[in-house]
Amino acid sequence: MIRQKTDRYKYIQVNRELIVRSSSDAVDFALLKDGKLTELHKEEDNNDFSVGDIFLAKVRKPVTGLNAAFVNVGYEKDAFLHYHDLGPQLSSMLKFIKQVSSGKLRDYSLKNFPFDKDIDKHGVITDVIKANQSLLVQIVKEPISTKGPRISSELSLAGRYLVMVPFSDRVSVSQKIGSNKEKDRLKRLVKSIKPAGFGVIIRTVAEGKKVAELDKDLENLLAKWSAMCKKLYKAPTPSKVLVELNRASSILRDVFNDSFTGIHVDDETLCTQIQDYVQEIAPGKESMVKLYRSSVPIFEKFGIDRQIKTSFGRTASMSKGAYLIIEHTEALHVIDVNSGNRSNKAKNQEDTALEVNLLAASEIARQLRLRDMGGIIVVDFIDMVKAPHRKKLFEHLRDEMKDDRAKHKILPPSKFGLIQITRQRVRPEMNIKTTEVNPNGINGQEVEAPISLIERINNDLEKLLKGPAKDNSITLNLHPFIAAYLTKGFPSIRTKWFLEHKRWIKIQPRDAYTYLEYRFKNKDGKTIY
Repeated sequence: MIRQKTDRYKYIQVNRELIVRSSSDAVDFALLKDGKLTELHKEEDNNDFSVGDIFLAKVRKPVTGLNAAFVNVGYEKDAFLHYHDLGPQLSSMLKFIKQVSSGKLRDYSLKNFPFDKDIDKHGVITDVIKANQSLLVQIVKEPISTKGPRISSELSLAGRYLVMVPFSDRVSVSQKIGSNKEKDRLKRLVKSIKPAGFGVIIRTVAEGKKVAELDKDLENLLAKWSAMCKKLYKAPTPSKVLVELNRASSILRDVFNDSFTGIHVDDETLCTQIQDYVQEIAPGKESMVKLYRSSVPIFEKFGIDRQIKTSFGRTASMSKGAYLIIEHTEALHVIDVNSGNRSNKAKNQEDTALEVNLLAASEIARQLRLRDMGGIIVVDFIDMVKAPHRKKLFEHLRDEMKDDRAKHKILPPSKFGLIQITRQRVRPEMNIKTTEVNPNGINGQEVEAPISLIERINNDLEKLLKGPAKDNSITLNLHPFIAAYLTKGFPSIRTKWFLEHKRWIKIQPRDAYTYLEYRFKNKDGKTIY
């Protein structure tokens, strides 16, 4: 738990929790911020090509026209390796692989290894690699749609605070560290402990860390490098020689910080593994990893199932009746911002547009992370005339996306109110089916999930109670199935409405209504919504 500064210099508590659900063939990870779902990941047992994995691969065929090569990494489709992804020290790496694979070289430290000169930055692929040649490659983009994995032969091994780059000598610092003084301090420390032949990238979470912590991280990375090199001796091609951390550990490595308040796991073995990893990266914090024991499924207990149902459809609802419409193509996503049937007499149209747009920007930043949407995203915000308002929207969206670990770029609003975003895509987009079979339907007809319908009814009721009909009694007419859902149990959803709004809503089942149909009526029986 941390205190986050607000615009008015007040401090609010921010809670971050990781919820881990295990099943026989997959593990699901949900990241919550103040109870709201911000990231959802799935690790499947059959995923052999995860980002960060390193393979000893074989070049299938260099293609001069593309200035790239197709490489066999063991996937059904060859991986694609562009010349610019070879890395400047390709010649040194090829020489190293040859010597280690044959057993001639047993010292993996690179301390006494003679480097060749860098390859030509604007060279031709056929000049540097040939068919059937073995080389080390790293997965930088998992197989997506009909495409094979995207790979690079410029390797990097990621730790908690540092990223180690073999066959390099460069030390660089994350641009997200704002203080130049801190950047200089970290650079100086890392240069004093960095082994020869390895470059280092200093990660954002290294800010404020002592040299002992950085040195330990570097030692772990060197041990990982040595273990990988040992596997190269007489290794067949293709073969995986380094496995990236499992998804739970990689998420914790990248996002774990002092703001975490709890990690809840429903599997005892996995819980122990995560406790061990947390103890390694943050000694003393392992007690926050708790084994979840309850007959209620863990995702249901933390409200994740409900949020999944309401967040992954074509329409994403926001508060006060506003909503997003999200459309997808292979390389482009279009998001349309809608204000809904809002009526706010206290504000003019421009202020209402700004209010809805700011709300939408926060939800869009969440949706991009949640669905892991990549490529080009075009957002059609509600038009605003005033330049200061457009600037405020742009800055707000940029701030909301600061926590996004995927590389992204946001362009300022165009005169048509469009904002373009590019976001790195390294894994297939998270796509979850949110429709269900219609109990009244035939031939497998599907409709919106009931929980999404309830969300819409909630939003519409809130608008009615604050709008022109606030003095009238309200009757809700709807399908008998939904009527029963709203009135069953204690406290029922209708009882919760009464406690929240201090108004009793009459519910009238209507046999003639379709599953998704509902009407709000006043005391005279006239439809008011």
